[in-house]
Amino acid sequence: MTGHGKTVFLIVLLVLTLTACTGPFQPADATPPGAGEDIPQPGEQGGGKEPGDQGGAPDQGGQDQSKGAIDFQAVKPNEAGKIMILMYHVIGDNEGEWSRRQDNFRKDLEVLYERGYRLISLNDLVSNNIDIEAGYTPVVITFDDGTQGQFNVLEENGELKMDPECAVGIMEDFYSRHPDFGLEATFFVYYPVPFRQKDLVEYKLRYLVERGMDIGNHTYGHANLGQQDAEGVRSQIGRMVAETKKYLPDYNVNTLALPYGANAKEQYREYVYSGEYEGVRYQNDVVLLVGSNPTPSPVDKKFDPRRTPRIRATDDPSISTDMYDWMDYFDKNPHERYISDGDPGRVTVPRDIEDRVDRGRLGDKELIIYNLE
Repeated sequence: MTGHGKTVFLIVLLVLTLTACTGPFQPADATPPGAGEDIPQPGEQGGGKEPGDQGGAPDQGGQDQSKGAIDFQAVKPNEAGKIMILMYHVIGDNEGEWSRRQDNFRKDLEVLYERGYRLISLNDLVSNNIDIEAGYTPVVITFDDGTQGQFNVLEENGELKMDPECAVGIMEDFYSRHPDFGLEATFFVYYPVPFRQKDLVEYKLRYLVERGMDIGNHTYGHANLGQQDAEGVRSQIGRMVAETKKYLPDYNVNTLALPYGANAKEQYREYVYSGEYEGVRYQNDVVLLVGSNPTPSPVDKKFDPRRTPRIRATDDPSISTDMYDWMDYFDKNPHERYISDGDPGRVTVPRDIEDRVDRGRLGDKELIIYNLE
C-alpha cells in the first residue's frame, strides 16, 4: 500500500432490508443553473460546473465491513462531489445585492438543514477533515467585512448581551434547537474596527474563537490587492495578521477572502499566499474568490486552495447561480453533490468518478471505491 492511502474496491451487495437513508432523496438529471458572472467558468481550474472525468474500473474485491459500514446503495456516498461555500456580507433590515435580511438568513439556515446540509469549518474543508453523518452534505458559511449586523452586542443594566437579530445570535439560536447542524463559520474582517463597536473588538474576536468559529483575513483596510505592489500586498495581509495577534496572540489567521475578488498582479502574487510583515509571518492555506460556483472536493484533482470559489447566499431571481439555484441543481443532479459516508477516516466515491480523485491528497485516509447500481 502507498502512503497516499489504501484503496479498497467493493462489490456492493443488494440487501433485503435497506437501512434508512439519512440524507434527502434526490431525483435524476436536470439542466444546471446559468454560468456565473464573477469568476471561474466551466472548465477553469477552481470552477464548479464541468462534469467530472470518467475513469476505467479496476479489479474489484469484497464488500467493506469496516467501522461505520453503511448501505452504499441507500446512502450513495460521494466524497468527490462538490461543496458550497456560502458568502454573506451585511445582515440587517434590508435585502439587497450584498445584504440579507435577518428573517431571510433564518430561512437560509432552516432550508439548508431540511435539505440535508451540515456545517463544517473552512479549515476542515481545506484539510479534508470532514466529519458529518452519513448521507449528509457539508456546507461552509463565510461572512465578509465584519459588519455590525454580523455580530452586535447590546448592553442591558451594565451587562453585555448578544443581539438576537445579528448573524451570530441567529446562528446560536438555531444551533440550540438543531445542534447537529453545527455552528462553524468564518468571519473575514478588516481593521481598525471589525464589527464596528470599537470598545468590543477583543471581546468579539475571543467570543467567536472560543465557540469554534474562525477569523479570516480580508486585508487590513479592505484593499484591492490588484492595485498593490509587493510591499502593499505584504502590508495589507501581514498587518491584518499582526493586528489580530494583539487581541489573540496564539491564534493563526490562515485564510484569506480577496476584497472585490481581486488578486494581486502575477509578479506579486506569491506574497498573497505567504510572506512577512514587520517580523510577523503569515501563510494563507486557502484564498477565496467572490465567485458563483461550488468548490470541488478537497480530494478532487481540480481543487485549488489558492483559487476557491464561493456562492452568493441569496435567493435573488436576477442571479441564476445563488445558493438556492445550486441546491435545486444538486437535488436534480445528486451525482454532483458531496455526500458523506460518515467516516472521517476514509474517502468513498462511486467507481464512475474514481478518476477525479487525487490520491496524493488522501493522506492517511482509506479510499473506498464502490459500484453504484
